[in-house]
Amino acid sequence: CLLCVGFKAMFSQQPQDLVVVAGQPVTLPCTIPGYHGVVLWIKDGLALGVGRDLSGYPRYTVTGDHGSGEHHLQIQRAELMDDAVFECQAVQAAMRSRPARLTVLVPPEDPVISGGPVVSLRAGDPLNLTCHADNAKPAASIIWIRNGEVLNGAMYSKTLLRDGRRESTVSTLYLSPSNIETGQQIICKASNKAVPNGKETSVTIDIQHLPLVNLSVEPQPVLEGNLVKFHCSAKANPPVTLYRWAKGGSIIKEVSGDTYEVIVDHSFFTEPVSCEVTNPLGSTNISRNVDVYFGPRMSAEPQSLQVDLGSDAVFNCAWTGNPSLTIVWMKRGSGVVLSNENLLTLKSVRQEDAGKYVCRAVVPRVGAGEKEVSLTVNGPPTISSTQTQQALHGEKGQIKCFIRSTPPPDRIAWSWKETVLESGTSGRYTVETVTTEEGVISTLTMSNIVPADFQTIYNCTAWNSFGSDTEIIRLKEQGGSQGSTGSTFLFFKSRDCGFLDTAYVKVTLINEDIK
Repeated sequence: CLLCVGFKAMFSQQPQDLVVVAGQPVTLPCTIPGYHGVVLWIKDGLALGVGRDLSGYPRYTVTGDHGSGEHHLQIQRAELMDDAVFECQAVQAAMRSRPARLTVLVPPEDPVISGGPVVSLRAGDPLNLTCHADNAKPAASIIWIRNGEVLNGAMYSKTLLRDGRRESTVSTLYLSPSNIETGQQIICKASNKAVPNGKETSVTIDIQHLPLVNLSVEPQPVLEGNLVKFHCSAKANPPVTLYRWAKGGSIIKEVSGDTYEVIVDHSFFTEPVSCEVTNPLGSTNISRNVDVYFGPRMSAEPQSLQVDLGSDAVFNCAWTGNPSLTIVWMKRGSGVVLSNENLLTLKSVRQEDAGKYVCRAVVPRVGAGEKEVSLTVNGPPTISSTQTQQALHGEKGQIKCFIRSTPPPDRIAWSWKETVLESGTSGRYTVETVTTEEGVISTLTMSNIVPADFQTIYNCTAWNSFGSDTEIIRLKEQGGSQGSTGSTFLFFKSRDCGFLDTAYVKVTLINEDIK
């Protein structure tokens, strides 16, 4: 019917030559307006199917409005087998489109450097690197890069694969020993039209040699008791396999890395610390002494003494230090220097010589040390008390005496008139004894004070193996109504005090209602 009226079909769109990267979709256009007959797509001279039926090619689809004469060929995920010549044919009109070449580009596989990712060689040997990039269409170009710069002089070759389309490329780079350093990274970059930005891989160069070792000590000089850091820095290839530390020839088992931190003492001054570094080629050992400033160290420790009254007391105290030290003997609480020698001798000791003594050693600008010892003087008891104490008529009253005694008193007794009471209760009277750090407090308690109590003389007497002491105490009636319970004050006697002496007095207040 079309021929009868002189209609002639024509292509308004024909397929054109196209280039596509494998894996991407592509569409070949074909439009014949007014034509309603059969359209065939031809690939390399062979029909793909009849009309829109391309069931033999699941990735191929004919798209477009059939009524408008659109018969576009759409290919999903182009593959190498799609690299061919395509035609669009109108069968009833006996027309065919121009041949269209579809070129499928294939990027190279990831490049591979033989022996990577780490290439090892001995110091003095040249370096030969080989990189291959396979299965590319067209063949990949390979360049070598180091520190951002392209390396020239590489040799390369190409091999066509069996499919006659893809190729593999091999490139070899030669570097002289003077042109390589350990730790350098060299990149092989492969590219073609399918992947213009390229793909790359790299290797790291290791030049093998015995460990080159440096042992640093920080800080130097250093005071004893401070932290010192030993750092064993080593340059080696193959890499270091073992660090071994020793001090004075003795292995330090708890340390295995390149750093040793320790609080130093005097021994580091004479016993060197060594670091031994090992790799597969052998070992290197290096050692260092530490310049340690150390304070006094006691070589003869003084002992506390207990001597009899009137005897001599001799303390011995010896120190070592670096640099030379000075020794000072003092009594605790006093600023008077008693001796600058190792020995402290106290002649004919008195009871007031008893106490704490300090042997102090000083290393100038470095440090100091001290040792405290006690001197105990054996002698008769000493009683301290207020000779007149107060009480209220009709109330309970107390009188007290304080006894200092080394050795401790064997016996304490209160006596008045014809009565002697050491402990316990007798009629209106009770004796109680309390031991403190400073001595012994003995208390005589009287219930229901009567006028005769104010006329009585009371004796407090204490004995030990060296003798005795007695204090006479009177009881005075307390006037007015001040203080219903009253207070007793103990006055401690200090014998033989010099004008410049300092007395340290500890007062203990004991009361039934106040503690």
